[in-house]
Amino acid sequence: MVLRGAGFANLHSTSDSRMALELYLSLRPDLVLLDLQMPHIDGFGVIDQIKAADPDHFAPILVLTAEIDTAVRYRALDAGARDFLLKPFDRVEVKARIRNLLEMRLLFKQTVAHATTLEQTVAERTLELRATQMEIIHRLGRAAEYKDNETGNHIIRMSLYCEVLARAAGLDAADQEKLLRAAPMHDVGKIGIPDRILCKLGKLTAEEWEIMKTHAEIGADLLSGSRSPLIQMAQAIAWTHHEKWDGSGYPRGLRGEDIPLAGRIVAVADVFDALTSVRPYKPAWPLSDAIAELRAGAGRHFDPRLVALFCNQTAAIQRIRADYRED
Repeated sequence: MVLRGAGFANLHSTSDSRMALELYLSLRPDLVLLDLQMPHIDGFGVIDQIKAADPDHFAPILVLTAEIDTAVRYRALDAGARDFLLKPFDRVEVKARIRNLLEMRLLFKQTVAHATTLEQTVAERTLELRATQMEIIHRLGRAAEYKDNETGNHIIRMSLYCEVLARAAGLDAADQEKLLRAAPMHDVGKIGIPDRILCKLGKLTAEEWEIMKTHAEIGADLLSGSRSPLIQMAQAIAWTHHEKWDGSGYPRGLRGEDIPLAGRIVAVADVFDALTSVRPYKPAWPLSDAIAELRAGAGRHFDPRLVALFCNQTAAIQRIRADYRED
């Protein structure tokens, strides 16, 4: 009656301490008034039950006791109570202490709500930044191939093939995503290749081919010096995706596992997409023929383990081809 008369609402009670936990969990109250002296389970036992059942839910506990022994009161506070009232109660003190604890509860709820809103805002901004970053990367990749015979969908497909292969190769989720974002920059060095060579439809002369091959070093130079792990991976890819497993690739003739894993993965994905795409000088190869060509190059052009893994991902490969087919 004291509490109702003071304007407090939604009051629920039980005289059976065995029902206290069930009542608490069903109501999720903003404040718990708890008598320490109860049959069956005393107040300390109820506090322990509440803490064990709901450790993350902050509800102030106000203990009621006739004990004037400070050890009992300290024990209650140590157990998790926020305050205590001595019997017999002073009405003014009861109302003041309850209001103080309810204000504490309100501040806690407001803090949690603010933190949740802030967390959601940060998550949304992070997604926006990632989307913007990915768009910039794709546009950079497309800029490199703008005058070439390849399309924007080539960049998307090739990047997704890289992600599929990275997952199959056992890279963790962070490295899979980093490779997905770095792969579109593999041919950024083509920006530095003269149009007469880059846009030539016929076969390149030996001299022209030597110039074309410099795009790997140009790309590596453009992306060098960054402290970003993403750009560092992109730089390694630009520099090494034309290296071959047997050491016959360019620009440095790296062999086997001396070629960074990211470069080896992009080599497989890039060639596969080139084989299965239409070009002015060739039709698209059937999937089976492209897979056979990769297998033929395993141990010579490509890392044989990666080829075997990639060739076992035909379902994922087909989905990517269907989702990003050429118009």
